[in-house]
Amino acid sequence: MTRTIVESPTKTAIIGFDQPFTVIGERINPTGRKILNAELEAGDFSRVQADALAQVAAGATILDINSGAVFSNKMAEDPRYADNNFVEPDLMRQLVEKVQEVTDCPLCIDSSVPGALEAGLAAAKGRPLLNSVTGEEERLELVLPLVKKYNVPVVAISNDDTGISEDPEVRFAVAKKIVERAADFGIPAYDIVVDPLVMPVGAMGSAGLQVFELNKRLRNELGVNTTCGASNISFGLPNRHGINNAFLPMAMATGMTSAIMNPVALPVGPKKLAEKKAEVEAAGIILPADMEDEAFCQMFGLGSTKPRAGKEMEAIRAANFLTNNDEGGAEWIKFNKPAGDAGEGGRGRRGGGRRRRA
Repeated sequence: MTRTIVESPTKTAIIGFDQPFTVIGERINPTGRKILNAELEAGDFSRVQADALAQVAAGATILDINSGAVFSNKMAEDPRYADNNFVEPDLMRQLVEKVQEVTDCPLCIDSSVPGALEAGLAAAKGRPLLNSVTGEEERLELVLPLVKKYNVPVVAISNDDTGISEDPEVRFAVAKKIVERAADFGIPAYDIVVDPLVMPVGAMGSAGLQVFELNKRLRNELGVNTTCGASNISFGLPNRHGINNAFLPMAMATGMTSAIMNPVALPVGPKKLAEKKAEVEAAGIILPADMEDEAFCQMFGLGSTKPRAGKEMEAIRAANFLTNNDEGGAEWIKFNKPAGDAGEGGRGRRGGGRRRRA
């Protein structure tokens, strides 16, 4: 069986067809996160460390670290900051070091800048996953030597110099090309984790079917593990969690072995909490004056004021059990224990007590 090994000094994550599905936490990424981007520019890594811990608690077994920040304020003072080749290598080093201060979870080094990839590889302890190489000639020549030099596995994204094809045959051919070129560098297929590129199903009705078929071919014909940006499938649609929850187990059943995703259900914010309290008050519902916010959220189905495992993690753990990758259902049972007994990963019951039979 194909097994891709990703390690920290004390923990090993195995991506494989006979293994539980691997969740690669995506939250440490400043792209589209204005507050995080501003904090990084100011040298504040507290949110990064909090995100790392929350994702591990929710079930991530690898943490993706992306250094794609834009330092607008520094750019105005020093034009060098307009160049990601200047910004990202040092930022990546700092991100890796700060995450390793708080967790021993294996890492995934993620950047489009080769210098940042090497800085991350140099700073990471253990055997991280590298994200990523594509079928583009320049990218192949820059990234594959790093993969060989540091003896690490790599995510291979199925696009090339012509861009991203909507034709799954083309995407498979690109993946095959990358595997073959990697072999020329002495990199084995088990160290290649192919991203077949998930398209939004709202824009392409066959997007899910394409990925499912590609998963089968990548497993049976190339013998490689696979990953994807899981939330891409639901982009632009209502109730994205519903789509994601259906997509992930179906992808797993057809051979997908990992996903880059957010494992955390984000906590209920003050604004949403205040709006719901106003709604309850307007309905004439009288609640105890000393009711805690967490109890209020549980009572009215808002979620939680604390980060916890998201619904996608529930779907993944159920699928692990159903595919015999959770012996005796131990992880499923642990995941569903009442909050008081389950530790950080448990979901618990609303109200925390057992129901009595009438």
